[in-house]
Amino acid sequence: MWKKLSLLFMMALVAVIMAACGSNNEKETGSKPKKEAEEVTVKHELGETKVEKNPEKVVVFDFGSLDTLDKLGVEVTGLPKENIPKYLSKYEEDKYENTGSLKEPDFEKVNELSPDLIIISGRQAELYDQFAEIAPTIYLGVDPADYMNSFKNNATTIGEIFGKEEEVKTELARVEEEIGQLKEQASKEDKKALVVLASDGKVSAYGPGSRFGLIHDVFGVKPADENIEVSSHGQSISFEYIVEKNPDYLFVVDRGAVVAEGGGSSAKQVIENDLVKNTNAYKNDNIVYLDPGYWYLSGGGLQSVPEMVKEVQAGLK
Repeated sequence: MWKKLSLLFMMALVAVIMAACGSNNEKETGSKPKKEAEEVTVKHELGETKVEKNPEKVVVFDFGSLDTLDKLGVEVTGLPKENIPKYLSKYEEDKYENTGSLKEPDFEKVNELSPDLIIISGRQAELYDQFAEIAPTIYLGVDPADYMNSFKNNATTIGEIFGKEEEVKTELARVEEEIGQLKEQASKEDKKALVVLASDGKVSAYGPGSRFGLIHDVFGVKPADENIEVSSHGQSISFEYIVEKNPDYLFVVDRGAVVAEGGGSSAKQVIENDLVKNTNAYKNDNIVYLDPGYWYLSGGGLQSVPEMVKEVQAGLK
């Protein structure tokens, strides 16, 4: 009899202990099921990607997007550390992982980082599938033929992913206002401009609808030539061509200053030769050297676009 009572007592005691453990576990883990992470579906030029909101590990291969993330105070995990624009030089620090270069990503390193989000643009477009195998990947390149809409869409997308919608709206409104002032200034002048890229002693021209065409399409500066071939590398031109078009303003992007080893710049010596000295732009001191960090490396960012506006505005004397 006593043995049976002891056995029953022991069984009851075990049941009480197990119930107590279960209660504690519920308190520790929560009785409710774990809430699923909120997602944003991003439609972009290369597809449609589901992205978890506020991703922790972000790898960026587009300096325009890095510029916007930096402005919004969003940290990144890795980026290509070659040719980082000077104003974003803090990303050269060791705390940020090096993921190769803009055109030659280190996929092994990217995979090792296990990112929650990868952001790419035109220079990596052909590698999209390889990135997408590693993590959710979105394409946020700027469309030269529709610069402002693509710029605003990219910034808005980043704002939605990181819960920074209001900050983005404020910044975009400010940019629109500054562009409005520049357009008004440009409309008062009946002067024409030519935009050129100087690289390795060679010069190429960019007109409306091109990579640097926003000077004409968005900022309202009249082009010296309406029929420049639209190409990512521009239309190869001679110095005789510049003299023939005789621009009132000559805007120069010095590629060598940001991609040449040691940051060597020779644009001024190349551009301001005896032929070009015959143009109105030279005679009136209207040759404007644009910051290639903004124009060549990181265009389309919440910081770079306002700076691009200021540079053109300052150039239109």
